Amino acid sequence: MRDVTPVVLFTYARPDHLARVLTCLRENKVPLIWVFSDGAKGTEDRARVEAVRQMLTRVNWTEIRITKRLENLGLGRNVRSGVEEVISEFSQFIVWEDDLIAVPGTYAWLVEALNHYRDDPKVMSISAWTHPRITPTNVGGRPYFDARADCWVWAGYARSWRGMDETALAKIEAIESRGDEADAYGADLPRQARDELPKNIWAVRWLYHHLQHGGLCLRPPWSMGEHIGFDDGTW
Repeated sequence: MRDVTPVVLFTYARPDHLARVLTCLRENKVPLIWVFSDGAKGTEDRARVEAVRQMLTRVNWTEIRITKRLENLGLGRNVRSGVEEVISEFSQFIVWEDDLIAVPGTYAWLVEALNHYRDDPKVMSISAWTHPRITPTNVGGRPYFDARADCWVWAGYARSWRGMDETALAKIEAIESRGDEADAYGADLPRQARDELPKNIWAVRWLYHHLQHGGLCLRPPWSMGEHIGFDDGTW
């Protein structure tokens, strides 16, 4: 497997947001971007999807791979199948969506953390985001571990992704069979698990994957990323 850590970028039909994301990735000096560009849902989105793909082809400041979906997979299927493809070649990776930006140095911090915890099976992911309401008051300026994972600019390993073929509901069943509660790390999670397949989402499966295997997510003491995509519809 290659020793570079790729940014796996998932895009759809938001060229204005993507322009800001690409600027962010350039400022972070990302050495390889592997893009999974989802196909249009219909004629209304086709022009914007094409604009996104044209923008990606103009990236000349780093190595870039562009996988153009021939159909619309939707967010959940695009992310899951994209990461599966990436881990066949890379042992670790960083996932970035087309409505997330982060400060310079975020990529370097994530890679350093990935390398540091590479051989620790308890550490399943690294997040660039945290919330002041959940950050422990005693961490000071130090990163901390959380049993609940995250999906706003995050990094993981091929080893920690294995088993993600099970649905969130199947993972809940495994968790409850050993006597643990499905809502122990958030009352929102069981509802998201029920919505996973009907709404074609993916992150709740990743969260329950951590809980199922007793995995940890490393979080920074303050957020390095920002979500810029609340203003319009997504996939």
